[in-house]
Amino acid sequence: MNEVFKQQVWEITKLVPKGRVTSYGAIAKAVGFPNHSRHVGKAMGGCPKDVPAHRVISSSGTLSVPEFQVKLEAEGIEVENFRIKNFRKLFWNPLDEL
Repeated sequence: MNEVFKQQVWEITKLVPKGRVTSYGAIAKAVGFPNHSRHVGKAMGGCPKDVPAHRVISSSGTLSVPEFQVKLEAEGIEVENFRIKNFRKLFWNPLDEL
């Protein structure tokens, strides 16, 4: 995977506000590769510790990594059955909010 792509993904992810979530697809669109949400997921797998990977979830509002539930709940996000409650309200779209 291209290192520039990874860096772009990580930089966008660092901008996701605490208490909000975004999707792999939204980040892919923001970095100019709208059909590469799976690549975003792979980039998140090896991201530095200062990147809040737990704030990036599937577009259906479902957690990809169950262990992220604790981190999200610590930020005030309610999770039920591995799904974000009020997903649409909490969704952060980098194309609209940057």
